[in-house]
Amino acid sequence: MMPSIPLEGPQVLKIPKLVAIRDVFETKYGRDFYTTETLKYPLTTEFAMKKIDDNNTLVFIVDIQADKRKIKDAVKKLYNIQTKKVNTIIKLDGTKKAYVRLTPDYDDLDLAIKIGII
Repeated sequence: MMPSIPLEGPQVLKIPKLVAIRDVFETKYGRDFYTTETLKYPLTTEFAMKKIDDNNTLVFIVDIQADKRKIKDAVKKLYNIQTKKVNTIIKLDGTKKAYVRLTPDYDDLDLAIKIGII
């Protein structure tokens, strides 16, 4: 007789309880409930300063679970600016970086001073 092999079910994505609770709050109270947690801090590296000067783009480190719509809403709510486009990238260390492109009617240097980057 051959030994029986235990069969395992399919792998299921397990969402932590905190994420599920966050989703419930967002649907109940609106998306702006967690705007301060979406944007962690602006990035002030030399590359980010070049992006501000050349492309009218701000660079932020954001929450890993924030999507582009949440980032756009958080920037609009916290800094009262309109964004044209948001690009995101997840770095090798596990943090998420967001490139927020501003509309042409905003002066990038004045805005960087207002935010506190420069």
